[in-house]
Amino acid sequence: MVKVDDAVVARWEHAGSRFEVLVDPKAIQDIKDGKTVDLRDKLAMDEVFKDAKKGDRISLDFLEMTFHTKDVAEIARQIILKGEVQVTTDQRHQLAEEKRKQIVATIARNAMNPQTGAPHPAARIEAAMTEAKVHVDPFRPADAQIQEILTRLRPLLPIRFDVVRVRIKVPGQHYPKIIAEVRALGKLSDETWQSDGSWTAVIEIPAGVQTELHEKLSARTKGTAETALVK
Repeated sequence: MVKVDDAVVARWEHAGSRFEVLVDPKAIQDIKDGKTVDLRDKLAMDEVFKDAKKGDRISLDFLEMTFHTKDVAEIARQIILKGEVQVTTDQRHQLAEEKRKQIVATIARNAMNPQTGAPHPAARIEAAMTEAKVHVDPFRPADAQIQEILTRLRPLLPIRFDVVRVRIKVPGQHYPKIIAEVRALGKLSDETWQSDGSWTAVIEIPAGVQTELHEKLSARTKGTAETALVK
């Protein structure tokens, strides 16, 4: 379980009653993002309160009347999804910074400069977000904020979410070293073995993954891999 001092209060008010749980703030962020979280070890206490600060507990029978279950973890999930979160200023800043990094990484992975076809480095995206004075909501799903953020960035940065198709050619001896990593990056098609023993394929990847693809291929093949954008 999370320590009480590290937990935040998730609160939901319903039909004149207040329900509070003490929970790991990172778990709240993940739940708001739609991730599957086992809350059994994310609660500071296996209790639901009328007032967590006073330690005023709610009986399991009353909880069952409201939530139709006595499972505190499931009740906590409902409170988090339906209610609000009480966090300190420092906690909110920390969570907002983590969500900001998540958003920057997602944009860097999926976006490209439509003028050049090249990906934007994360540092460039981060700088543009700072210049545009982008506010990140720590408890709102990242995907729900990204399109709004892209709208703010476009006056400063030519940017577009896109996928690209890259043709790869790798000497046959390096195939076992690269195939698992390449498959993990995108969708492969047109796989063929050439008469010279080399392996070729076309991979469809998010635009921002191009640099990662090139770096991995170069490292694994000692610079002998060849790549070319498929128009």
